[in-house]
Amino acid sequence: MGRALELAAAAVADGDIPVGAVVVDAAGEIIGEGRNTRERDGDPTGHAEVVALRAAAEAKGEWRLEGCTLVVTLEPCAMCAGAVVAARVPRVVLGAWDAKAGACGSVWDVVRDRRSIHRAEVVGGVREGECARLLLDFFAEHRGAAQR
Repeated sequence: MGRALELAAAAVADGDIPVGAVVVDAAGEIIGEGRNTRERDGDPTGHAEVVALRAAAEAKGEWRLEGCTLVVTLEPCAMCAGAVVAARVPRVVLGAWDAKAGACGSVWDVVRDRRSIHRAEVVGGVREGECARLLLDFFAEHRGAAQR
């Protein structure tokens, strides 16, 4: 989660929401990492999780990320949860829960839906305070700037 937090903090420099993610293989090595890049790249799919999953698939040389864990600072949205399912990632470790758009247990539970082609274990609340603080500070600053 430490590396994911570093990546999240780096996203702020480009005006992106501070979310960071890493994909760790079965040996515990980071094989993919990402941060939000929607603002920087003008890409609606530029979520940290998607960026990290793409990098991991490239490093692994295949789209199936069996045996890997996605570690992310914020609960994945429906798009990112769908990418987890599609990539066959067996475990998601998340920092802060997302009561507005979370799809790993908060609003939806895409990754554990019994009707899904694949299900993932979810471990939530890891370094939750630190992960939430990045987001709260980011949005407080943006609200303050909008009011000035």
